[in-house]
Amino acid sequence: MPDVTAGPILDHLKLYLVESPIKMARAQGVGSVRGSVKRVLIQLTTRCGITGWGEAAPWEVFTNTPESAFSALDLYLRPLVQGHPARRLRELLAKMDRAVTGCTDAKAGIEMAVLDILGKAQGVSVADLLGGRVRDSIPLSFSIADPDFSADLERMKAMVPAGNRLFKVKTGVKPHAEDMAHLEAIRDTFGDTVDLRLDYNQALEPFRAMVVLRDVDRFRPTFIEQPVPRRHLDAMAGFASALDTPILADESCFDATDLLEVVRRQAADAISVKLMKCGGMLRAQQMMAIADTAGLPGYGGTLWEGGIALAAGTQMIAATPGISLGCEFYMPHHVLTEDVLEERIANRDGAVVVPDGPGLGISVTEASLRAGAKVLAEA
Repeated sequence: MPDVTAGPILDHLKLYLVESPIKMARAQGVGSVRGSVKRVLIQLTTRCGITGWGEAAPWEVFTNTPESAFSALDLYLRPLVQGHPARRLRELLAKMDRAVTGCTDAKAGIEMAVLDILGKAQGVSVADLLGGRVRDSIPLSFSIADPDFSADLERMKAMVPAGNRLFKVKTGVKPHAEDMAHLEAIRDTFGDTVDLRLDYNQALEPFRAMVVLRDVDRFRPTFIEQPVPRRHLDAMAGFASALDTPILADESCFDATDLLEVVRRQAADAISVKLMKCGGMLRAQQMMAIADTAGLPGYGGTLWEGGIALAAGTQMIAATPGISLGCEFYMPHHVLTEDVLEERIANRDGAVVVPDGPGLGISVTEASLRAGAKVLAEA
């Protein structure tokens, strides 16, 4: 007889390597994106017919390539997933770690599909599974990253009256004098009505970086994100000690092991938490348990995710008190020309509204997927 206590058994795994056009170019310290972005969508169905969705959205200069994630899911993780009880998620995560190193984006995608299934099976949201909500909406940060700064300034003029206050300027891509002129233009136009953040994406070298950062400090940003390459933790610690503006670690803090070293060296005042780099929602909460203990607030970062992964991010942040600096989940509304969700996650008054439904709180169909993205490969 079947073991009724096992719950849903994961059965059929279908993968889609997709490409989506974007409305504008994006330029930042470690690389640029133009034209389109690729990602892997995961459709996971149980023997009893419950379907969960996940998304692996790597970026080749940051974590992995979409093609590599697709292959890892198809060749190495599929045999572990199919036939596994959905309720034994941590066991599955451990098996995946033993089977293939890295591939945090692929593993995050599997985890979100399983949690989507478990939420639907129990009629509760993923946020409920992760401990329950502490917030119903998350302040949205839009990144000023268009090579055409004047276009971004016009976007801000439309977004600020609509309630958007958080804007993160990608600095270090252009000459420092241009960055200063752009920051001056933002403060001249909007004054203190906007919450300004800066992100160098590792663009500066430690030598003379302090001079640059002291210059931008006068614009009173909420934080300066990852000014130097990830390995330079001593330099990061120097900035955190010397500057009035808090330093936020992103590329220096992929996972809990990295975070322990950041805390030990006092190399940052806050951290960026990204599902694609840490390996999923459970590991994001593991990181924030350490960060909370050390007194470091979190910020909800992204790579180039679509609506499925960003739904997972909203559920995780809704249930994680320490991620208090907002999120940058702007891709589906502001950058992607279309998305695979039947209905996009609501943005209201400058915030992302956490979906209420069971699981991830989203709906994806074969029709909405094919209408919302170009399918490059299936498995």
